[in-house]
Amino acid sequence: MDKKIILTGDRPTGCLHLGHYVGSLKRRVELQNSGKYDEIYIMIADAQALTDNMENPEKVRQNIVEVALDYLACGLDPEKSTMFIQSQIPELCEMSFYYMNLVTVARLKRNPTVKTEIQMRNFEERIPVGFFTYPISQAADITAFKANIVPVGEDQAPMIEQTREIVHRFNHVYGETLVEPDIMLPDNQYCMRLLGLDGKAKMSKSLGNCIYLSDTAEDVKKKVMSMFTDPDHLRVEDPGKTEGNPVFIYLEAFSNDEHFSKYLPEYKNLEELKAHYERGGLGDVKVKKFLNNVLEETLKPIRERRTEFSKDIPSVYKMLEKGSIVARKKAQQTLSEMKNAMKINYFDDRSLIDEQIKRFQ
Repeated sequence: MDKKIILTGDRPTGCLHLGHYVGSLKRRVELQNSGKYDEIYIMIADAQALTDNMENPEKVRQNIVEVALDYLACGLDPEKSTMFIQSQIPELCEMSFYYMNLVTVARLKRNPTVKTEIQMRNFEERIPVGFFTYPISQAADITAFKANIVPVGEDQAPMIEQTREIVHRFNHVYGETLVEPDIMLPDNQYCMRLLGLDGKAKMSKSLGNCIYLSDTAEDVKKKVMSMFTDPDHLRVEDPGKTEGNPVFIYLEAFSNDEHFSKYLPEYKNLEELKAHYERGGLGDVKVKKFLNNVLEETLKPIRERRTEFSKDIPSVYKMLEKGSIVARKKAQQTLSEMKNAMKINYFDDRSLIDEQIKRFQ
């Protein structure tokens, strides 16, 4: 019976935010605690972060511990999940090098995620080669651990598809060696791509439209109260739109009926609240205050756990070191199998040596 193996991770370019939480972090903890998976690898993708931060490595260096603290605060457990640092697994670079021969420049240019990221960063022809080829690097990350399940947000679907293509191509050329992964999307459609506070695109560190898991209660409240809503909802009595309204999208992602009985008992559920807003007579401030209460219920325990873990930073690094040793051993095994399949295991292949002996006798 095949093992059920998960690989997922994040770039350490800043603290993690609510988009990360609903898009993947919360699900990772649930999967970890379900007992249904044989191996879980969670990667801090520092090498990938350097592809567009090469001139500012200190930013990446400092944020590794921030991401690790966010992981622990959300409930990821090093006894159940292997958390590691990407750059400490050199085998990933070698695997990427081999995969580059299986992908064309034209195919990389067609990757929707790459195209979007290039536009966001205004790279055009100045795009670093490392950034351009990061779908290939991501394929190495996934296949090195033989992951068959990759929990990610909707925006990463093209990357998983490209990985599947690389696996298919490698196995076709060299024989069945690599495992083809399946994507696991959030089960709540509103969590797939959480809008930013400004209502534009997705929540993104680079766009500065985030609520971070490490934000103070005061910071969260300020951000919620300044959130973009329906621009035509100028007065309380005006009918408002809930579709595409970030405040209601966040409520779809985070609220449940219990929150209403606790913080807004005049409504039974979100549908009643939306109906009132749409017909008019409900102000944005009241809805935002409710959202703030809902978010605080989620964020307060995370914030408190983060504070506790931050009191022993050496232990956090020790956890990452141990995880990296475990992860590297797994990657070494996969790379060895790849090189065997590719017939470039020159010093381990006795049949090759015997062939050459016969050839030169």
